[in-house]
Amino acid sequence: MRVIQRGPAILGDGVLRDFARSLQAADLAAATGRGYAADLGRFRAWIEDSRGEAVPLRRITTVDLASYRQHLIRSEKLRAASVNRKVQALKKFFGWAEHKKLIRGSPAAALRFLRRQKRAQPKGLREEEIQALLRAAGQTGHGLARRNYALLQLLLQTGLRVGEASRLAIADCEINDRSGMVRVRAGKGGKEREVPLNASVRRAVALYLKTREDYDSGEPLFLSERGGQAMSLRTVQATIQELARRAKITRIPVSAHSCRHTFALNFLRRNPGKLIELAALLGHESLDTTAVYLRLQPKTWHAPWRRATMNSDARTRNERCARRSPRPAGQRRGVAGRSRH
Repeated sequence: MRVIQRGPAILGDGVLRDFARSLQAADLAAATGRGYAADLGRFRAWIEDSRGEAVPLRRITTVDLASYRQHLIRSEKLRAASVNRKVQALKKFFGWAEHKKLIRGSPAAALRFLRRQKRAQPKGLREEEIQALLRAAGQTGHGLARRNYALLQLLLQTGLRVGEASRLAIADCEINDRSGMVRVRAGKGGKEREVPLNASVRRAVALYLKTREDYDSGEPLFLSERGGQAMSLRTVQATIQELARRAKITRIPVSAHSCRHTFALNFLRRNPGKLIELAALLGHESLDTTAVYLRLQPKTWHAPWRRATMNSDARTRNERCARRSPRPAGQRRGVAGRSRH
């Protein structure tokens, strides 16, 4: 799209709308586009408050952007990940403005991201917590027990993102006696992938669909309580949180993303080292994103190390005891007492 400006471009509604259209044309995920818009809106409010007026793009410098970054850190006290997301929005916007010749060079080009500490391994649900959550889902009233049970099984056994699960249609699920899969048609970045369904999910979804009379394959898989409409992302999140409350799980905050973490951690426990396969199932573009599930906490690796050490010591003691044990009466030294090689 060609942007026509009369006079210097102002950081205002018109330019931001043009930028938003360029993101849509580039097939960027809608959620990412909304995030960029919100981040740029915050920057616009900050710089207009600082200058006391609308600001031409060409008068925004790298120093301004660095000052804004410091404001996010010191005044708003945001974490490095949040600051870096806003820096990325600025880089994207000013790079676009430079490409459209609204400015001669991008002031965000030299703006650096903050160094981030390595993320700790995400926390998943324990077996007893999973069972408590499933029991709570199966005991839901108002005829929603099978829906909630199927939803929970799907999230736990496939690792789908909450948005991906809420957008599923019945036609996206293929359920057979011995196999099945779910097709994610609009994953993160607009990419499509297929995730296998195990027997637990197939059975749960099949039982749920039996409660739906004369359904069409194009209908949403998970309907809201009122029926006819797909469960919204917020409704899915609220449902999982309510089930966690009823299951009395307090060790970790439980959300749909906790189910995704649980799936990933359990997959690697059953399939050690299969990071590429896990990345494909989760829809990750980079293995670096998936590798967070491999990071071990001290409590995780201390215990196996201690167990291995104690086992080794135990074997040594047993061997010493065996050599020192008294021989049965009548046994001669050097015959039955030692093995021959």
